[in-house]
Amino acid sequence: MNSNTKIYIAGHRGMVGSAIWRALEAKGYSNLIGKTSAELDLRSQEAVADFFFTEKPDVVIDAAARVGGILANNNYPYQFLMENMQIQNNLIDYSLKADVQKFIFLGSSCIYPKMAPQPLKEEYLLTGPLETTNEWYAIAKITGVKACEAIRKQFGKDYISLMPTNLYGPHDNFDLTSSHVLPAMIRKFHEAKQLPVVSDQLSVVGDKKNDFSEDLPVTLWGSGTPMREFLFVEDLADAVVFALENKFQDNLYNVGTGIDLTIKELAELIQKTVGHTGEIVWDSSKPDGTPRKLMDVSKMEQAGWKAKVGLVEGIQRTYQWFLENQESFKEVKI
Repeated sequence: MNSNTKIYIAGHRGMVGSAIWRALEAKGYSNLIGKTSAELDLRSQEAVADFFFTEKPDVVIDAAARVGGILANNNYPYQFLMENMQIQNNLIDYSLKADVQKFIFLGSSCIYPKMAPQPLKEEYLLTGPLETTNEWYAIAKITGVKACEAIRKQFGKDYISLMPTNLYGPHDNFDLTSSHVLPAMIRKFHEAKQLPVVSDQLSVVGDKKNDFSEDLPVTLWGSGTPMREFLFVEDLADAVVFALENKFQDNLYNVGTGIDLTIKELAELIQKTVGHTGEIVWDSSKPDGTPRKLMDVSKMEQAGWKAKVGLVEGIQRTYQWFLENQESFKEVKI
């Protein structure tokens, strides 16, 4: 790789893609390509073919996907399956046809079986049933992993798959109908802190009287007991740059911190960061998802890369970005 290597970042305006773009620019890479969805519909085979044979990129980084939390996955299973397969299949296939030598495919830890031993090792792929709340997205991503593996095996090209754990950071999705747990909590706690109780005198929230100095309660899905691992998006971007500049021996690598916590502990940490002082209510009628999802990151560490940003610092930086950009978010009720 050199500063003039032509690198196409699919999904360059999303949280992950924009972080990768910034990381590459910081390292001196100057020949970066990005196309908006209006400029290039990655679901269109014809459009992707035209792009590849016109631009002829040296490297492709696939950070494009339709993503969302449990609610979005449950409500739009077909779109999460089909659109993700269309996007990645077009990118992978035309990278091969256009003789792209380096391809980095970004997936998700949800590709691993729901009840796989913890922490999750790369070899656990396809050893058991998936978590039903996100199996559509997971199946799509598994096909991408296996397609890159097949190309690596059959054609000897340096196509690798990086499986990040739960991501968060600047440019995250804070829409409460489609976001993941961490950004959703940031917004919920912030808006519960900002919204006053409207009453001439006092109002009753649950069993507690709430005067104007108290924050509104926040209701969160599930029991709070599942355990999750979180990776700051700039750490993932750093891992992508590392993968770009090094040749890996294998095709699949987990990317994470190797540290997890309960959703309840996460909620309390975000509540403290935001400064919310109200009650947290757990709605146990809603699904918890996978009981635990901790990544074994030893393989990536042996390759020479390790996460740097801790969760406390990462949440603080994410909330600061949220505060600076909250005017762009739509108003929604808690």
